[in-house]
Amino acid sequence: MRDEAVRDGAAGADFLQLDIREAPPGGLSDWLARRLRQAILDGRLPVGSRLPATRVLAAELRVSRGVVTDAYRRLGEDGHVAGRGRAGTVVVAAPVRIPAPPPPPGPAGPPSPEEVFAAAPGPDVFDRLRAVPARLDLTPGTPDLAAFPRAAWQRAERRALDGLVPSDLGYGDPRGVPALRLAVVDWLARNRGVRADPGEVLVVSGTAQALTLFAQVLHDEGVREMAVEDPGSLGARMHLNARGLATPPVPVDGGGIRVGALRATGAPAVLLTPAHQFPTGVVLGGDRRRELMRWAAGGGLVLEDDYDAEHRYDRPPVPALKSMLPDHVVYSGSVSKLLAPALRVGWVLAPPRYRDALADAKRYADLGNAALPQLTLARLMASGELERHLRLLRGRHRRRRDAMVAAVRAHLPGAVVHGAAAGLHLTVVLGSPSGSAADPPFADTDLAAAALARGVKTHPLSWHTQLPSPPGLVLGYAARTPGEIGEAVAVLGEVVRGLR
Repeated sequence: MRDEAVRDGAAGADFLQLDIREAPPGGLSDWLARRLRQAILDGRLPVGSRLPATRVLAAELRVSRGVVTDAYRRLGEDGHVAGRGRAGTVVVAAPVRIPAPPPPPGPAGPPSPEEVFAAAPGPDVFDRLRAVPARLDLTPGTPDLAAFPRAAWQRAERRALDGLVPSDLGYGDPRGVPALRLAVVDWLARNRGVRADPGEVLVVSGTAQALTLFAQVLHDEGVREMAVEDPGSLGARMHLNARGLATPPVPVDGGGIRVGALRATGAPAVLLTPAHQFPTGVVLGGDRRRELMRWAAGGGLVLEDDYDAEHRYDRPPVPALKSMLPDHVVYSGSVSKLLAPALRVGWVLAPPRYRDALADAKRYADLGNAALPQLTLARLMASGELERHLRLLRGRHRRRRDAMVAAVRAHLPGAVVHGAAAGLHLTVVLGSPSGSAADPPFADTDLAAAALARGVKTHPLSWHTQLPSPPGLVLGYAARTPGEIGEAVAVLGEVVRGLR
């Protein structure tokens, strides 16, 4: 019977992935008993588990029932299994296990606050910082996750599911579902002054993927540099560097990026956050925009990260650069700060020459974003729920911003606050207690490490600079209550006084 099973090529059981072809001739019962004993030993058949009925396992292995019965008998004689009537044959004891050598040391626990800030930030620095617990987390870029509109999202998701047809659950267009691409176009027209066609929209997994994909496209074209603002996002710089692009720094002042300095770098492209520069919060002014247009007309390319554009409190909206320079701007946005980073949904609008290359890069990266979150977000946008949510957030964030400004004034005398008119964070440049321009006698990384040891998590400003800069902190306020903000900044004040 065994020979017939081998010839048929079907002599196997799903149970323990048993394959009778592995058994030596004339030793079927020994082989089966040995395999069952090993499974009991290594935990695949724990005590209390039931073995298949002898006739069932014999039929699957295409052996006589006597082979299985004999193997079970041997295990029973060893005390590993026992017959329990209608309950079948049950594992009652495991073989004696020879003590294994002690395992090698496991991964170390979270780094200490000093270790996080001791050296120049590496590729895993944000993971390391997240791993350190903190009672009061002022990490910039974290939105108010407790405000996520769960009920509205559930309603939109149910409507999206009700409207699904079977083909919607298959592989779709890697550029994104048509409903979301249309909703993004309408959203940008209403809120950012950008006129576009749904065919221009590429749905991506947040701004981080937009940076990575476009850096890849530029690198494939032979571009090796993309200038960046300084100070500017450390995370964005890391994404560009990971795709082989150097990131020469260009100074930012009260009017935004200094275009003359940009021109001097010779870089053919630049990454900008013109609506709310990270981390200073300045808006790219009208004169600078016109100067930038002249630079772009000479062949320059702008990657516009429309960071925090919706979150403004004390200033009028400013149009996206994409609305002014459609043929020279690759525009990216997302809902990470408006809804939640975990959704991993964003979009890119590129000039015609880059669209196919970006779509190809997205296709080969992941075949496109998950369809159901896209359809849900499209309904949230089209219904007006997203704009209602934005209005709610503006009021809440304004109160938290006010609490942080007041706390900085009270507990960090001499500090200069930047970026209070919009966004989800403040940049605080530290000065002396008398308010003079003299720098404090410590590094901002030392301050951040000491604060984290006291349970307050922040970013040192120096993480986001390549050029020399005064010490400072980048403090997020969106995810904390006014009371927590006041308590956290009070701790920062105590730490500063201790370091001085």
